[in-house]
Amino acid sequence: MEKSRIQTLYETCNAVFSQEHPTIQQIQCVKNHLDKVEAADVGIDEFNLHGSPNLICGKGLSEITYIHIHECNNFSIGIFCFPAGRTFPLHDHPEMTVLSKLLYGSVHIKAYDWIMEKKSGCRTSGIAGAVTNGIFKAPCEPSALFPRSGGNIHSFTALTPSAILDVLSPPYSEEFGRPSTYFMDFPIPSLPGYAILEERDLPDDLVVTGAPYLGPSLEIGRNFAGFSYN
Repeated sequence: MEKSRIQTLYETCNAVFSQEHPTIQQIQCVKNHLDKVEAADVGIDEFNLHGSPNLICGKGLSEITYIHIHECNNFSIGIFCFPAGRTFPLHDHPEMTVLSKLLYGSVHIKAYDWIMEKKSGCRTSGIAGAVTNGIFKAPCEPSALFPRSGGNIHSFTALTPSAILDVLSPPYSEEFGRPSTYFMDFPIPSLPGYAILEERDLPDDLVVTGAPYLGPSLEIGRNFAGFSYN
């Protein structure tokens, strides 16, 4: 039987991110398989066109919703579904590589990388350079961000009902010094393309609910001998 696309993505992530220092070529392989995944492959029907109780109707969600697919020490796979008009505020990905695909919809993405970062007490602030500040509409190429490049600090605003499939390596972990930190940005008028970022508390109005994963089940822990990066 043919593998599901999400199974192939999982196996690729497992092979690539089990290594201490994956190469750019290997990460590109993950990105290529991520690009093949569509909403229906992970149990989501954007408009409920099929009327199936076994699919989540993306357009019917009223809150930002996270669908957990898999997490281990090396990587996680999950989906954020956004109602139109909702924003996931500016946040970072410490020492993480993140690959994302917009499954459907249209989002405004703002992203920065640190130019100069400092800690004052337990708070982080500094000067950051803009990497992205624009509108993305599906279908579009998956994005990749790295610990110090590619827009590691970003925010999303859904212009229409939207869904983003994320691969994070390694996952967030308070225990291992990878918490999610939120920021406010203050553009510098005299330096276009740059802003001062200041750490903020978790926004009171940020509500994220959970929904079950209804896509094909994953076969975890299988033998990956002979896997090739194609």
